Amino acid sequence: MDLNVTTLDGSSAGTVSLSDAVFGLEPRADLLQRVVRWQLAKKQAGTHKALGRSEVSRTGAKMYRQKGTGRARHHSARAPQFRGGGKAHGPVVRSHGHDLPKKVRALGLKHALSAKLRSEDLIVIDDFVAKEAKTKGLLESFGKLGLTNALLIGGADLDSNFRLAAKNIPNVDILPVQGINVYDILRRGKLVLSKSAVEALEERFK
Repeated sequence: MDLNVTTLDGSSAGTVSLSDAVFGLEPRADLLQRVVRWQLAKKQAGTHKALGRSEVSRTGAKMYRQKGTGRARHHSARAPQFRGGGKAHGPVVRSHGHDLPKKVRALGLKHALSAKLRSEDLIVIDDFVAKEAKTKGLLESFGKLGLTNALLIGGADLDSNFRLAAKNIPNVDILPVQGINVYDILRRGKLVLSKSAVEALEERFK
């Protein structure tokens, strides 16, 4: 499939041929959901922690004698039912990550790219280069292209001026092609690829 290539100024820069094996699939919501769930689970810190009855700083001595008081039988004041006691079945430090086959992850990325092309939210730009690191000038260029909420994927090495200029623009993310992922593609409205990013993706999925 051929797609028009534009410059940052909005002028035409020819066309690029997109591989149907990467950009022409029928998007599957179940695959996208699996990959996004895997990404978000892996991203969770898992550092939440509550003190159990063996960890709270209270005496472990028996509260009062077993018989003769007319009260219920109790042993330690660290028990969860008492004020200052440990938490029953509280959260512990753990990893929330789970395994997902590498083939499923790769297929999920293809389906995310295909979904953007199918919804006409994929734009190819010849190159991400800025003469100076000025956010104002880049905002004007984005205005011509109608980019208010977008993920920009450049080549392996990003132009430092362009990266610094795009850094302060809200709802716009920029990543090198090796950092492309399903979650970031789906969370932004438009996906903007450079020509070098398209070539790298097609080479990756050969």
